[in-house]
Amino acid sequence: MPKDAASTAGGWHAQIADDKDMLRAARDLTKDLAEARGRIFWPDMLISAGLGYAGLVGAMAVSSLPLALFFGLISALAFYRALMFIHELSHIHRDALPGFRLGWNLLVGVPMLTPSFMYEGVHTLHHKRTQYGTIADPEYLPLALMKPWSLPAFVLVAMLLPIALIVRFAVLVPLGLIIPPLRTLVWQRFSSLAINPEFRRAAPTDKLRGRVLWQEALGSVWAIALVASTQVFGWRPLLIAMAILSLTAVLNQLRTLVAHLWENEGEAMTVTAQFLDSVNVPPPGFIAEIWAPVGLRYHALHHLMPSIPYHSLPEAHRRLNAELGGESTYQGANHAGMVPLVARIARSTMGGGKS
Repeated sequence: MPKDAASTAGGWHAQIADDKDMLRAARDLTKDLAEARGRIFWPDMLISAGLGYAGLVGAMAVSSLPLALFFGLISALAFYRALMFIHELSHIHRDALPGFRLGWNLLVGVPMLTPSFMYEGVHTLHHKRTQYGTIADPEYLPLALMKPWSLPAFVLVAMLLPIALIVRFAVLVPLGLIIPPLRTLVWQRFSSLAINPEFRRAAPTDKLRGRVLWQEALGSVWAIALVASTQVFGWRPLLIAMAILSLTAVLNQLRTLVAHLWENEGEAMTVTAQFLDSVNVPPPGFIAEIWAPVGLRYHALHHLMPSIPYHSLPEAHRRLNAELGGESTYQGANHAGMVPLVARIARSTMGGGKS
């Protein structure tokens, strides 16, 4: 397949035949890269969370607005990286990295009101061969085929995430204990980090149910404590924290906007079509490591090999690039950066959005 096979919007994506040479190379060349290494996961997560909290304290402590904005930006970027480990938690085996899931939830997930249950059991649906890009995919919308106003709305709605999370955990979860239909509604509609408004979450499996109970209980207690703290410390600390989390959410939504080409209209797709509808932003550029951290700059490669941990994706990319060459199907998912990708989607919406 030529290098620019993924550059034509329309029906190209629906039933592209699988490139068996690429799929075979992805399998054979990455067999030794599947181990999640605690000596990389733990320091990366702890340093990111530590910088996030240090920046948050700095933003709250200083009286200078420029300094507060500087500390807030550092905090948002660091928390963003720390939060993105939720993606790794949805893929690694439950016995890998003992204690990491618990540690991440206690240090990042629960304090940020995004415990891992909100992604576990949801994100894996996005990787199902027959569900990617369809109405059953919780993480897919045909954004490139929608109206131009849908793009800014998609990004800006993320600013409201902190308010939504506080309402969910501080109000809806406690009420759900005494109003079972509300509990069901909250679980189905407001318990997933999903972008597809049609998605309804199924009841948790036995394996997940125990984690849901303690994570949701801690999240509810923490959210109520945050609201109550305003009676002691005033609203300023909470509003600063919410502003930082809003910025983090917007960064993630921007990253989501360019994680795929979003050109599928709901058909089931081959693995190769799913790969070409997804995005790699490989080196030499380094900015992508900021806006697509924890391996997410290799998102298309991740869709080929979802079991490879984030720290092994650069090596996997190097091997496949060297093996398959510059005119291979693999090159069709490699893109230059965020700006060209946003421009591509914007042009598509202005040229014939459908909804």
